Amino acid sequence: MVVTTRSPIRSSVGLKAVMAVTGIVLVLFLIAHMLGNLKIFTGQTSFDHYAHWLREIGAPLLPGVWFLWILRTVLLVAVLAHIGAATTLALRARAARPVRYAHRRPVQGSYAARTMRWGGVIIGLFVIYHLLDLTTGALNPVGDPSRPYANVVADFAPDRWYVTLFYTLAVVAVGFHLRHGAFSALRSLGQQTPRGERRARAVALVLAVALCAGYLAVPFAVLTGLVD
Repeated sequence: MVVTTRSPIRSSVGLKAVMAVTGIVLVLFLIAHMLGNLKIFTGQTSFDHYAHWLREIGAPLLPGVWFLWILRTVLLVAVLAHIGAATTLALRARAARPVRYAHRRPVQGSYAARTMRWGGVIIGLFVIYHLLDLTTGALNPVGDPSRPYANVVADFAPDRWYVTLFYTLAVVAVGFHLRHGAFSALRSLGQQTPRGERRARAVALVLAVALCAGYLAVPFAVLTGLVD
């Protein structure tokens, strides 16, 4: 008799651990990226200097923009692993309950699941646009890598309000995603008492709101003329 064993990382517990670890990596990147974006309020010279410094991290050990490509590779792996683990867990949950209940009140879990799915689609589309816009410059009115401040200001100009709207939708989707993910992670870490769940909800909400506010500050500052 041949007994097959599932790799620990492919178990439900292992997949949840993968989601937690990759989620932490992505949240840390979001925080760092937000803080970098906010440097635009310190002026054009300071922001351009920061953007050029990003391309020189690791020099002279790493040539050119290798650090950025290493970072992009890590983020891509984290995103794919996060999506893969979430998809596998969702499929297993559906397979474990193949028959739908005839009468069932909508629960928070189903709402969160729908939010996560549609939010994921919006975020995915935005990431593609964002890369073509401010990374490659293909969709940016200026599109000059040597002028990052000008690229951002041109991107969120008042006559390009639709870009700001799309950006806002994506950031709000990230906020919902982060709020649900952070709450689930904190519950998994032991916050399962009524008081602990309230604390987890509060922490998740504060984190999500802070990130949304930080990311939306830049496009709306440009849109309103505070940054020009």
